[in-house]
Amino acid sequence: MLRVVVFAFLILVPAGSATAQHAQIAVAANFNAAAEELGAAFTAQTGDTIAFSFGATGQLYAQITQGAPFDAFLSADAATPARLRDEGYGDAASTFTYAVGKLVLFSTLPDLVTGPESLDADFTHIAIAEPAAAPYGTAAIEVIAALGQSAVLADRLVIGQNISQTYQFVDTANAELGFVALSQVAARQDGSRWIVDEDLYGPITQDALLLNGDNPTAIAFLDFLSSEAAHTIITSYGYGLIDR
Repeated sequence: MLRVVVFAFLILVPAGSATAQHAQIAVAANFNAAAEELGAAFTAQTGDTIAFSFGATGQLYAQITQGAPFDAFLSADAATPARLRDEGYGDAASTFTYAVGKLVLFSTLPDLVTGPESLDADFTHIAIAEPAAAPYGTAAIEVIAALGQSAVLADRLVIGQNISQTYQFVDTANAELGFVALSQVAARQDGSRWIVDEDLYGPITQDALLLNGDNPTAIAFLDFLSSEAAHTIITSYGYGLIDR
């Protein structure tokens, strides 16, 4: 009878469930859609699952240093993973650039954004991400300064907590235009945009860091990010790549 019970139990257990693994990854908000697609592709290939927590890079840094149980971190910059390494978090040898972000000035209005001259247009609000927490916000400030618009735009800035909220301000017309990640609007056919000249801001090199070297799924997922399949997904969202 015991053998029959055990056999019945095994029949009810889904195939592969005994070996399926899980990892929790902290991800910069700009990489939201790309990460979700990458996670689905990774699960389809391996059977292992990835859960993502999205936020501004600075906010995720604070959570990691306060003990949040993340297994890996996909930052929106290179400085924050380096800082975490210096402070004793994660595997120092694991860091690599998984994507290079691009900044875009975007509006849902079809004729508002034509280029850098759009900052002289007649508008009430322009959205940027919080520079202290989000590298895309830092980049936006650099562009505004490089174009000599810092004083002119100071009273018109609307600050999002992260790049996702910044995009929402623009998408809902709470700000007529805003500096967002190209990945957020790459699939849109409406509105108007200017892909900002990359010599107007520092490179947005987005680095990954393994935080928990005891989690094989986290290790495998970071390795997957360097695969041809992952690169196809990453570039489809408007990101650049650096050879690893």
